[in-house]
Amino acid sequence: MTDQSQPMEGTPLIAPSSTDHPLYEQIVEACRTVYDPEIPVNIYELGLIYTIDIDTENAVDIKMSLTAPGCPVAGEMPGWVADAVEPLPGVKHVNVELVWEPPWGMDMMSDEARLELGFM
Repeated sequence: MTDQSQPMEGTPLIAPSSTDHPLYEQIVEACRTVYDPEIPVNIYELGLIYTIDIDTENAVDIKMSLTAPGCPVAGEMPGWVADAVEPLPGVKHVNVELVWEPPWGMDMMSDEARLELGFM
């Protein structure tokens, strides 16, 4: 008999987002204004935004990745995301962290991104 209190697969590779928070949709829309300069699709639809965590005081913690570790704008893109989200009314503070696990893959793109890039 297995212990049902322990997850069988362990912790998820991507932490869940605060989707039920009132600011969540506005933050997603702000993330959709940021584009990878080499790809004509916003970073949210590309699947580069892994987690949007919003605490009770409206501090926002975003975990994101890039299409490749050698991305020429790797040092700049987290700042672009913070600059897009921080001005939203009600947002207290934004922290954007680059993560490499799990590695980004084309399967993380939305259907809209696949269509735009000709993969559908």
